Amino acid sequence: MKNKKKSPQNPTITVNRKARYDYHLHDRYEAGIVLLGTEVKAIRNGQFNLTDSYAQITDGEVFLIDAFIGLYDQGNRMNHEAKRPRKLLLHRNEIRKLTRSVQSKGMTLVPTRAYFSGSKVKLELAVAQGKRVYDKRDKIEREHANREIRAYT
Repeated sequence: MKNKKKSPQNPTITVNRKARYDYHLHDRYEAGIVLLGTEVKAIRNGQFNLTDSYAQITDGEVFLIDAFIGLYDQGNRMNHEAKRPRKLLLHRNEIRKLTRSVQSKGMTLVPTRAYFSGSKVKLELAVAQGKRVYDKRDKIEREHANREIRAYT
């Protein structure tokens, strides 16, 4: 019997590092994405970017806005639009919870990472609250001080 190498459980496609810098992240949800064939192939080639993207709830449905999926090189006239709104798949009760969370002041839905679950593309959504400028400065100063402490220890 041959030893097969196991692939990682959920190989990450992309991470939205800017979300952790700009927002205080609270609850997280897993959502599926409705994609076209050329979009999935482009994602497998690594052409997926979540920076500056967000999710929006309209008419009881959740949509991913401003996520960039590059054009597939071998796609012909049937290729997709790079920044079209994409529907996210969530359970009805999760959408209700998200709607209540977002209606409170200053909260928004931010995608934090995308990954493969089997052959499906999944997205991790976080309910987030925007950080103030002084919060960001404090965090940077704390990280810098911790780095210096570790360097001298």
